[in-house]
Amino acid sequence: MPQVDSNYTPPFLFRNGHFATIYSGIIRSVNGVVQKRERLNLSDGDFLDLDWSDSESPTQKLVVLLHGLEGDAQRPYITGSAKILNQNGYDACAVNYRGCSGEPNKMYRSYHSGATEDLIEVLDHILNTRSYSEIYLKGFSLGGNLLLKYLGEGNEVPKELKGAVAVSVPCNLYDSCKQLLSTKNIMYAIRFKGNLLGKLKEKQQLFPEKISNADIKKIKTLKDFDDIYTSRAHHFKDALDYYEQSSSLQFLPSINVPSLIINAKDDSFLGPECYPLKETDENPHLYLETPNYGGHVGFWGKNNITYSEERALEFFNSI
Repeated sequence: MPQVDSNYTPPFLFRNGHFATIYSGIIRSVNGVVQKRERLNLSDGDFLDLDWSDSESPTQKLVVLLHGLEGDAQRPYITGSAKILNQNGYDACAVNYRGCSGEPNKMYRSYHSGATEDLIEVLDHILNTRSYSEIYLKGFSLGGNLLLKYLGEGNEVPKELKGAVAVSVPCNLYDSCKQLLSTKNIMYAIRFKGNLLGKLKEKQQLFPEKISNADIKKIKTLKDFDDIYTSRAHHFKDALDYYEQSSSLQFLPSINVPSLIINAKDDSFLGPECYPLKETDENPHLYLETPNYGGHVGFWGKNNITYSEERALEFFNSI
């Protein structure tokens, strides 16, 4: 489908992409969401923790929520999404990726932008243990890339899966990596790298034969982390091979469930190849909205409901 026109015009302060990003990530808080945790044991012996919140009235509709890099199911962009969905007739299942629920996972591998095998196990588990007639996916940043890759890479998508929304998506991972390595994003890159290195040092205690102190000392950038840990732990040749194989951009032409991508034009994490104009024009199931403002997973809105939360609800209701 052609691009979707956007009328999102926030107050002046939130027209600065960095302010929108930082407000959403650090300042915003969301109250009133009651989550109940379920542990899903995976087929390879590892586990995922799923945090469920229920609709205010009984429902057969569910949205599976997928967080971003070094996020978790308690981030305000996840709980904010769950809250508006719960208030409007949808249950929410917020997935914590491996090692993201406050407890180290059991294996040397963890999560990454293309690890759709874990999403497949989550959906299989839901379909085998619950009775939803409509399931939707909503993902942010890395989680948006993950769900788009899942929908387009040739998996047997269950008939219950009716649609998806992906917010602030690095559709081309290398293009996004280049942005994160640039001076304008140094503050975010330092924070991400610090969190990732902290977890990697924990892994080193459990798997000292897999990674050395010398390896860890070589990690100066996020790309170094993907060269030294992500690629090796997940059977890619190197960081560039990981980015190439895991980027959702190449899979967008094959998506055949209604899917909306919301990528702000002032998102400093996204390069030009993260805005899939051609792919959207050529696929009737794919919608792209590119508001002028919003930052990265920002999209401030009145009453502590973000624009992307309102748009996702509207999109799911329209399918």
